[in-house]
Amino acid sequence: MLIQEDHVDLNTPVGVMRTFIFRPVAEGQFPGIVLFAEIYQMTGPIARTARMLACHGYVVAVPEIYHDFEAPGSPFEYNQADTEKGNQYKTDKTLASYDDDARACIDHLLSRGDCNGRLGCVGICLGGHLSVRCAMNPEIQAGVSFYATDIHSQTLAKGMQDDTLNRFKEIQGEMLMIWGKQDPHIPPEGRQTIYSELTSANVNFTWHEFNAQHAFIRDEGYRYNQPLANICNEMMFEMFHRVLQLGIQDPTGSEKQSC
Repeated sequence: MLIQEDHVDLNTPVGVMRTFIFRPVAEGQFPGIVLFAEIYQMTGPIARTARMLACHGYVVAVPEIYHDFEAPGSPFEYNQADTEKGNQYKTDKTLASYDDDARACIDHLLSRGDCNGRLGCVGICLGGHLSVRCAMNPEIQAGVSFYATDIHSQTLAKGMQDDTLNRFKEIQGEMLMIWGKQDPHIPPEGRQTIYSELTSANVNFTWHEFNAQHAFIRDEGYRYNQPLANICNEMMFEMFHRVLQLGIQDPTGSEKQSC
């Protein structure tokens, strides 16, 4: 599917947030997806992920989550200096600002003539955590989280005392949770905490752990694992297609269907 790329500058309570839009060129309406990047904002791997989603028939919005601190159009590099800067911003930004960013993206997608109102979200690393928080909005019907950081430790945002673990019950859509078992950022006991809380909150979720390092889905760097990335992307597309394209919310397929 041919796609086109553009950006919009969305208003938030703390200023303008540049948001990159990837969409099919074809006429019609498509489901919308909010894609949350790593701490590096818009990079090559994130752009390629957004293009891949758009090619499958989605309108994709990628916000620059560090608009509180950086000018519009400020990608980071995968180097030590920008890693440190991104990690610093992660706990300088307020939790309310993270949530306002998600809300702005949702409202924008719902306002677009090329979006049919069926919404999902996906995120990687920090973005994985933000995807989970985005899924707390009632409009989100399907969410994907790749190795979400800081959920188990409740250390996201200013003050490092986020409430994500305590708000899982607000998630109404289906979730796909993906982890690397050799990821030092989310140890086994941390993953177990998240799994237990999702179960207790009665969230409709699937859970997958792979023998992989952190950042194994990023197609740059020594930790990239292409076969596992392909498997995970296919699982993501299966859920988005089933829930957002076909409207089938029950993964067991127990709904009565005509033959």
